[in-house]
Amino acid sequence: MSLTPDKAMSTTCQDDIGPYDEGHVSPRTDATSISTRNSTQKARREMHTQIGGGTRDREAHNRVVDYELQEETTSTEAWSLPAPGPPPEGTQGMMSPSALMPVRAHQTPSSTEIDVQWLPVRPEEIQNCKQCYVVIMAVPPAALVNRNKKHFMGVPAPLGYVAGVGRGATGFTTRSDIGPARDANDVSDDRHAPPSKRKKGHQKEEEEDDDEDLNDSNYDEFSGYGGSLFSKDPYDKDDEEADAIYEAIDKRMDEKRKEYREKRLKEELERYRQERPKIQQQFSDLKRGLVTVSEDEWRNVPEVGDARNRKARNPRGEKFTPLPDSVLARNLGGDTSASIDPTSGLASAFPSGSVTPGMLTPTGDLDLRKIGQARNTLMNVKLSQVSDSVEGQTVVDPKGYLTDLQSMIPTYGGDINDIKKARLLLKSVRETNPNHPPAWIASARLEEVTGKVQAARNLIMKGCEVNPKSEDLWLEAARLQPPDTARAVIAQAVRHIPTSVRIWIRAADLEQETKAKRRVYRKALEHIPNSVRLWKAAVELEEPEDARILLSRAVECCPTSVDLWLALARLETYENARKVLNKARENIPTDRQIWTTAAKLEEANGNKYMVDKIIERAISSLTANGVEINREHWFKEAIEAEKSGSVHCCQVLIRHIIGVGVEEEDRKHTWMEDADACAAQNAYECARAIYAHALATYPSKKSIWLRAAYFEKNHGTRESLEALLQRAVAHCPKSEVLWLMGAKSKWLAGDVPAARGILSLAFQANPNSEEIWLAAVKLESENSEYERARRLLAKARASAPTPRVMMKSAKLEWALDSLDQALRLLDEAIKVFPDFPKLWLMKGQIEEQQGRVEKAFETYSAGIKKCPNSVPLWKLLSSLEERRGMLTKARSVLEKGRLRNPKCPDLWLEAVRVEFRSGLRDISNTQMAKALQECPNSGVLWAEAIFLELRPQRKTKSVDALKKCEHDPHVLLAVSKLFWCERRIQKCREWFNRTVKIEPDLGDAWAYFYKFELLNGTEEQQEEVKKRCVAAEPHHGEHWCRVSKNIRNWRFGTEHILALVAKDLPIPV
Repeated sequence: MSLTPDKAMSTTCQDDIGPYDEGHVSPRTDATSISTRNSTQKARREMHTQIGGGTRDREAHNRVVDYELQEETTSTEAWSLPAPGPPPEGTQGMMSPSALMPVRAHQTPSSTEIDVQWLPVRPEEIQNCKQCYVVIMAVPPAALVNRNKKHFMGVPAPLGYVAGVGRGATGFTTRSDIGPARDANDVSDDRHAPPSKRKKGHQKEEEEDDDEDLNDSNYDEFSGYGGSLFSKDPYDKDDEEADAIYEAIDKRMDEKRKEYREKRLKEELERYRQERPKIQQQFSDLKRGLVTVSEDEWRNVPEVGDARNRKARNPRGEKFTPLPDSVLARNLGGDTSASIDPTSGLASAFPSGSVTPGMLTPTGDLDLRKIGQARNTLMNVKLSQVSDSVEGQTVVDPKGYLTDLQSMIPTYGGDINDIKKARLLLKSVRETNPNHPPAWIASARLEEVTGKVQAARNLIMKGCEVNPKSEDLWLEAARLQPPDTARAVIAQAVRHIPTSVRIWIRAADLEQETKAKRRVYRKALEHIPNSVRLWKAAVELEEPEDARILLSRAVECCPTSVDLWLALARLETYENARKVLNKARENIPTDRQIWTTAAKLEEANGNKYMVDKIIERAISSLTANGVEINREHWFKEAIEAEKSGSVHCCQVLIRHIIGVGVEEEDRKHTWMEDADACAAQNAYECARAIYAHALATYPSKKSIWLRAAYFEKNHGTRESLEALLQRAVAHCPKSEVLWLMGAKSKWLAGDVPAARGILSLAFQANPNSEEIWLAAVKLESENSEYERARRLLAKARASAPTPRVMMKSAKLEWALDSLDQALRLLDEAIKVFPDFPKLWLMKGQIEEQQGRVEKAFETYSAGIKKCPNSVPLWKLLSSLEERRGMLTKARSVLEKGRLRNPKCPDLWLEAVRVEFRSGLRDISNTQMAKALQECPNSGVLWAEAIFLELRPQRKTKSVDALKKCEHDPHVLLAVSKLFWCERRIQKCREWFNRTVKIEPDLGDAWAYFYKFELLNGTEEQQEEVKKRCVAAEPHHGEHWCRVSKNIRNWRFGTEHILALVAKDLPIPV
């Protein structure tokens, strides 16, 4: 037997590797199956695992020679041990194989093999090691010959070095050395491996997938094996770079095929939809026909019935109706007996001997009421027996036993174990600290929650005995006891704590009669005369005269109570009230309420001149006493004074307080905020006082005058508004708005001459003012004074030839049906103001009205060249081309307009509607998609997009619209109409209200709201919408402007226009 150079080996023991006949050297270590030097690391580890190991017996190993000389040689050539041959022929019969051991080896200089000889070993030498053998570490010949000391001999080993661990050898180590002797990266010994962790299912599958499948079934002649042949090799930077290159190539190739792939996918999807259309597409033609269904037909459509039978539609539990006594008696009448059948179950209702023989007579009459009475009698007998027992217990109440059973049902729904733990804990607290009242209260409430009221009462009374000075315990005891017992408990509490206000108040609450309550309070005041709470409670029960007497005594006992002083002052006469307040001021010099009450008292008695003095003295006195003058507190006092009717006192307070703590540069801003805050709290007199003080301080500030005027317009009277405007124009004569507001107020009141007088004064203060000229013209035209209006416009054109004056002149002639004169004026105006688009618009519309379409086309074309940014001109030209039947030109005009005016939602909307009106729904949807891409936040486009969708998709579209334009009035109006379509009346009304609140100037919202109320609301709701619309005076909106800008309706008011617009509006579907 010989050793071949491959592996180093160490001695081992059969105790560790198994019986001899299984082979102490694995066949895998044969030289034919393991390469010499270039074998893989896995094969090396397998062989080390199979032939390496430790031993338990040191003495046996001391008898063998370890030839592990790896540390003594520099040769890298190792030796492996093939499977040993059979033992020598002469030894099989003499001893067992366990007595043989290969222990000697030698090597010839010319051979690379080492002979192994089998030597006998004595049995006593292998008592603890049944089969031992020597694994020999082979060394090169040079190392055996040259025994010179090497350079590394005697040098300390590197840190963490373990001899032989690099080869996997673990010989000559005990079990206690296995753990520390191994390196962290070493392959574990299978014989001593720790128990492996249980792997999850997906980890097992991944490990199974990692195994290479090299079967013939997985092999292809072109592509080779189906898996990755190099999946177990390390993944280095070259592999990563190669993968990145291939991934880039795949991505590039995928982009080239993307267009074709998407086209093919789209064709397949269309083909699939044609073969299997959706349900909503199958019924689309029928849904389209629903447009022609009238409202009456809708209402007459029957509800969808349920095909199931009535029993399946309304599943109910089975009902069992008891048979009447007569049926039972009739059935028993033919077959009667004088005794009850013991097997029938009826006999169980009666005790033995309690049924009389005559209960069932041969007549057949069976009275079941008597059976029930007999049962109750039996129960009473049993209860009597319990109550009259030998032990003398009378706990059971025979009369109320059944009723008490119902009351004993616990109301607590928690865990019973929690209750036990709480009881134990609270008991421990009570025993540890019995003078702690909250522990007793908590214990009593725990018993009360669990339904044991009597136990709670006993506990709380025991607590009162232990802690007689705790008012909380007495109050809790009074709460738990019934009213009669509670009085006794409170009386006992009063004896222990006669100075407790809460106990006295509880004692008064327990009394039913007012007289008894008064007696309790008076008794309490004898013990506690300085309690303000008791005095207040006692005064509330007295008549006014008795209350005044009580209060006079109360202020003596409690001189620092402001409430008692003020209450006494209210009950006294004027002279006595003044004296009372003076005394109160002396006792409490730091309270402002006494001063304000004195001021209100003086105002109530007609001494308004004293109010200023009192408030002035109040501020100086409080400041001298170190009281901070807080503006917010004094403003609250002013608001309360106004609400109590003391208007003059409120104004004086505002006047003295408004400048406190405000910097001079912040005055105007702060005062305006104060006025708005007072108006928000409905304190209009306070706000008016603030405006008056601000105007007195800044008389030439036009903004303050305007805010005050708008305040009077909204919250005041016409007289107060006109008086304020008269003062305003005196201080700000150059403010045209103030003059116009005054004139309009007079005109609305029907005083036209006064309005003319105000405008004439305005002309004198503001000569050649366009606004005043136009206001005068409107005043005359509204009152049918057309000639005066023409003369005013002629003067205005001569003195102030502005574009608006020219436009109003032409409009007046147009309204009076003088079209030629209007065109002449427009031609003159266009020569002077060619860049004013409304002149071109009016001229084109007049020419259309005359039927001169070509002339109108030329006017619009010329206007677009002069005013390319005028969107209405582009829309009118497109509309004209559409009416002429030139759809392509209409599209071209709108496209040019969008090029000149990018991101213009009105032009995009018109383009969408042109396609929709021509029946090209798909093109209109495409245009809408482009429009929303260019103008994603346009409310008008989103509102139109909602109703371009089919009905099932509208709700989704409305959600997208609300996300993009949450507060846009057009989107809110579209959502309101959507709810209208779904007949959700209340929801629709709420959304209409939200729309008109966000934008009250949108006339379309008011018109739709009014039409909705006409169809679904009451008369009161209709009038309310109309009133709110007239107050808002809307001017914008597509449908609204179509009616209001019509020259035939030029004299119509808001109410009339609202009715006309609502009449023409379509009901949304």
